[in-house]
Amino acid sequence: MSCLGNLIWFLVGGVWQGLSWLLAGLLWCITIVGIPIGLQCFKFASLAFFPFGKEVRYGGGAVSTIVNIIWLLISGIPLAITAVLDGLLLCITIIGIPFGLQCFKMAKLALMPFGAEIVS
Repeated sequence: MSCLGNLIWFLVGGVWQGLSWLLAGLLWCITIVGIPIGLQCFKFASLAFFPFGKEVRYGGGAVSTIVNIIWLLISGIPLAITAVLDGLLLCITIIGIPFGLQCFKMAKLALMPFGAEIVS
């Protein structure tokens, strides 16, 4: 089921969310200080491309909180807004609800990506 869900997700809208995470990662990697943040974006781009069958566990400490605040101000809000809007559009139909829920998962991740880990 997750393979079919991932295929439909990729074709319907996952490619755009994944590309937006890749773009954010590339922009962060321009500076030397932003490389760890960019690498985190690349890790979450793989989740944005194929989210079914994967979960996100949140944790972290003080450093994660500080980096999450910087991330939120610079890149997190646009990514979260687009994911929420995509999720609302997908939840209009019954068939789109599972895909909308994946968008909401990506929106939460866009607000707090640091200290989070992907679990299969």
